[in-house]
Amino acid sequence: MNPVHKKFSRRARVATGGAVLAVVALAGFGAVSANASAPAATPATATSANAAARATTTSTHLTIDAATKAAQAALDAAEKENQRVTVAVVDRNGNTVVTLRGDGAGPQSYESAERKAFTAVSWNAPTSQLAERLEQAPNLKDIPGTLFLAGGVPVTAGNAPIAGIGVAGAPSGTLDEKFAQAGANSVAR
Repeated sequence: MNPVHKKFSRRARVATGGAVLAVVALAGFGAVSANASAPAATPATATSANAAARATTTSTHLTIDAATKAAQAALDAAEKENQRVTVAVVDRNGNTVVTLRGDGAGPQSYESAERKAFTAVSWNAPTSQLAERLEQAPNLKDIPGTLFLAGGVPVTAGNAPIAGIGVAGAPSGTLDEKFAQAGANSVAR
């Protein structure tokens, strides 16, 4: 048996071990408490920098009110012709701003409308024109998020695309695009 064990009784060894554990636990808690209450050191390199004017760009986007007005105008145009469609408006970056699903519109029309709007704003052209480009470049259809079917039109400001309006659900792309154009025209007024 270890000579240290002979000097202390079992009870003394247990009490000593418990005391050592308590001291270690308190020391750890004190260190954590001290770190939690101490103010965080801020590295000298963690400052902001103002970008030079030549390093930035400004883009124009439709307001939520204008996007909603455009979507509603497109949906109203479709309803006048008894068509059940979904209308989507995306911003310049292709992010959906507004989607209106008309009463009775098919489940596939939601995604199709968004993809048509995205495609129109991405190429700054109506999707009916873009569908014709597939003859020369059939791989265009492989770009994620796009849909090269008539029914999407861009909205521009100063000849730059700022939004896309997509409509899906009518029996033809020609009708979808007609309704999308009605939405775009409502923003021009």
